[in-house]
Amino acid sequence: MKNDPELSQELCRVAHLMADAARAVILPYFRSSDLGADNKLADGFDPVTIADRAAEAAMRDILAQHRPHDAIMGEELGSTAGTSGLTWVLDPIDGTRSFISGTPTWGVLIAVGDDEGPFIGIVDQPYIAERFIGTPEGATLIHGENHRSLHTRAPRPLSEAIVFTTFPEVGSAQEEAAFRAVSHCAQLTRYGMDCYAYALVATGQVDLVIEAGLNAYDIQGPLAVIEAAGGIVTDWHGRPAHNGGRVIAAANAEIHSEALAILQKSLDT
Repeated sequence: MKNDPELSQELCRVAHLMADAARAVILPYFRSSDLGADNKLADGFDPVTIADRAAEAAMRDILAQHRPHDAIMGEELGSTAGTSGLTWVLDPIDGTRSFISGTPTWGVLIAVGDDEGPFIGIVDQPYIAERFIGTPEGATLIHGENHRSLHTRAPRPLSEAIVFTTFPEVGSAQEEAAFRAVSHCAQLTRYGMDCYAYALVATGQVDLVIEAGLNAYDIQGPLAVIEAAGGIVTDWHGRPAHNGGRVIAAANAEIHSEALAILQKSLDT
């Protein structure tokens, strides 16, 4: 399927329709004074808004019209079985905490692939109108009428690298310690960018994103974009990461290997 140009073109067409539909639904809610949020956690805070649910419903409507036989895995509305061998993985608003805070680092995540992982992915930031798409043909940033091919950063030592993660605590105490071991070796560490940090890896701006506790819908869209731009996305042991968990997204094989060795050494101690 991955090597079928006609199928790839059709899936890209549908993915763009879905991203357009999600944009139209979400933007009226962003920075609105009366937007509320429900909490999905009994212990902690994991918000969901009407915009999350409405955007996923809009994307599912597109699939019902254009790809009714594909399976769907969505963060808010669950899973739907399919018969085509393809699964769409949807996160209508990745970074809902950022969304309700008014910061433009959240995004719509769309991926489609098979059991081996996604081969087409979108990270869309509706407010600033940036759409990052990865396909078997490469990665592209679309901003209005402008299209720019994306390529990840060339190799550089970890001591010169920029590293991102969303939450300062990363995950468990052990996972936080492993991240800190990498962070202490890097030139610069930044926090809180949600899916936009992965897009910055694809654009060649930063070198690494390291996170833990991810779900499939958190990573599949960014993974497809980064790999199409020449980067690498694995778990902390170098294995496939499309099902989530502990994830490292790297600009190139060299810095991936250097950071991975530090993560593994920290986890083993």
